[in-house]
Amino acid sequence: MIDHLPNLILLLLTLYVLMTLGYVAYSYRKAKKFEQLVPPRGAFTQISTGRLHYLDCGDGPAILLIHGLSGNLGHFDCGVIDDLARDFRVVAIDRPGSGYSERPDDSPANVRAQARLVAEAIDRLELDNPLVVGHSLGGAIALALALEFPEKVRGLALLSPMAMGLKEQLAIFSEMDIKSDVYRRIKAWTTAVPHMLRHPEPVRQQVFGPDAIPGNFALRGGGILAIRPGAFFNASRDFRAMNDDMPALSREYARLAVPVRVLYGRDDRVLDPEYHGELLVRRYPQIGLKMVDGGHMLPVTHPQACVSFIRTAAEAMKDRKFISRASPEVYR
Repeated sequence: MIDHLPNLILLLLTLYVLMTLGYVAYSYRKAKKFEQLVPPRGAFTQISTGRLHYLDCGDGPAILLIHGLSGNLGHFDCGVIDDLARDFRVVAIDRPGSGYSERPDDSPANVRAQARLVAEAIDRLELDNPLVVGHSLGGAIALALALEFPEKVRGLALLSPMAMGLKEQLAIFSEMDIKSDVYRRIKAWTTAVPHMLRHPEPVRQQVFGPDAIPGNFALRGGGILAIRPGAFFNASRDFRAMNDDMPALSREYARLAVPVRVLYGRDDRVLDPEYHGELLVRRYPQIGLKMVDGGHMLPVTHPQACVSFIRTAAEAMKDRKFISRASPEVYR
């Protein structure tokens, strides 16, 4: 038996290598297939992290759309963009590292760093004081943007935002909770893609629930673009870094110099509406809150409610210019 041990070890190593190569090949083929099904739908420009993919349509006052964790600009393309573009210049971006936008592996992924990249995009795309719409993690980035660059922003209309330091465990994203970039890369190219394909139920129940996943989400909403090794890698980096700034950031909202409005689904299963919505406005009454029936993915599942909310906010803020202190108005 001992004499055969080296051969057994070699066999096991060979099988492991073949299995790993099989995972890599499978993940590569799936990524290419999904990119063929959902190619870039916009244009590209250059910022400090590389190419930025964006969709720019319509004329009028500018609205900038920022998607959430593991998302892309397609999340707003299930009805929100087309409706708003009738009266506004609507720009939706793939956040750097998401969708088709590039981000180096050593680029920081914390909320304030991502807000600075959005500020770059505003300048690059020559957006004139846009109303910034942020969904989920995109809401946190929009808040950081308004605090650090208030002169660039007309106001915020936030959809299911991560507005406070996280108290939720967010078990739905536990697969992304990876500390090491090396292990993150290995997982991204081996088990991550087949796991996401074989286990869609958590997304259906937690991320979308109680709402159903619309039939157009996979393609029009860009859903399948999240099931790629690179998308998993960068979403994992976002997940690990997304709460780094939030406890301190959420203590700064008293100095917000632009109006902020928040829309939350009462049945959100990802972020707690009472904590990130109702507690937020109790602490900072200059922020307005509207509650609607629905879960976390409002731009996809309730696009018309989002459009109505954004249009109302845009009308209220249409003559707004940068001021040096927080607005005392409350909008309900």
